[in-house]
Amino acid sequence: MKITDIFKKNQKTFSFEFFPPKDLHSAVRFGVNAGQLMKLDPSFVSVTYGAGGSSRDNSFEMVDLFHNDMKFNCMAHYTCVNATHEKIAYDMRTLQDMGIDNVMLLRGDSPEKNKSCPPNPDGINYASDLIRLVKQNYDFCIGAGAYPEKHFEAPSMEEDLINLRIKADAGADFFVTQMFFDNKYYWDFLNKARQKGIKARIIPGIIPINSYKQIKKFSEISGAKIPESIHKKMEPKKDNPSEIYKIGLDLAIEQCSDLLENGAPGLHFYTLNRSRAAVDLYEHLAKDWDVLKEKYKQSCTPHVPF
Repeated sequence: MKITDIFKKNQKTFSFEFFPPKDLHSAVRFGVNAGQLMKLDPSFVSVTYGAGGSSRDNSFEMVDLFHNDMKFNCMAHYTCVNATHEKIAYDMRTLQDMGIDNVMLLRGDSPEKNKSCPPNPDGINYASDLIRLVKQNYDFCIGAGAYPEKHFEAPSMEEDLINLRIKADAGADFFVTQMFFDNKYYWDFLNKARQKGIKARIIPGIIPINSYKQIKKFSEISGAKIPESIHKKMEPKKDNPSEIYKIGLDLAIEQCSDLLENGAPGLHFYTLNRSRAAVDLYEHLAKDWDVLKEKYKQSCTPHVPF
């Protein structure tokens, strides 16, 4: 099912993102976590794609597993770094043959850490180039990235919003945001996007804080700011994993509840291939949001009853 078909029912979406396991231990843990998340009946799940296409085979295998074996509505991530027209055509046909209806199209990162992306041999250097190419040649529902605190490479928020509009005009059907920890960034970004004439749904991306050290690292990489209030709560407990987990879960519940109460069109959870926080967070939200829960049940065919 195309994700835009779910949108047409005017339903909020609840979705989860995974990345391909790198080794046997990670694969076993991933299997357990994916099984745990089945009971949440997400609107869709997505699978990331390694820098420069480095995890292409594992990523596509995982997409196939989710979509055809586990019967999730799965969206495949795809990037244009190092991707020729010929490779893109081959990969899009592969996804079509799997029965995939949805793709998240991104520029992607350089395969070499801390280095800028090399020029694409076929001139497809930006997400908008990839979106335009796929939109013109294939029948996918297309998602794209959005950055409430601006993309770290953009010289200004204004230029980042112009790039967002270019992606929308190229054919992006909806957007999922980078993680953020202060909702004011999302609402300000949404208002500015609407002022630019961008009408597509913009889904907030959420990451429950499981590890203070890890989230600090992600924040440095992505540019997402951690509010001082979160630092003050977590710093004294940073060496106590159970306390950090509880604080992180409470903060995520507060953030998500505020987003939903104020009209966010859904939530996209970055799971880091760990199910506990996602399960605990969603179940808490579902418990307190019976109306949303009932609407959500109507938005897609459930795998298991609530």
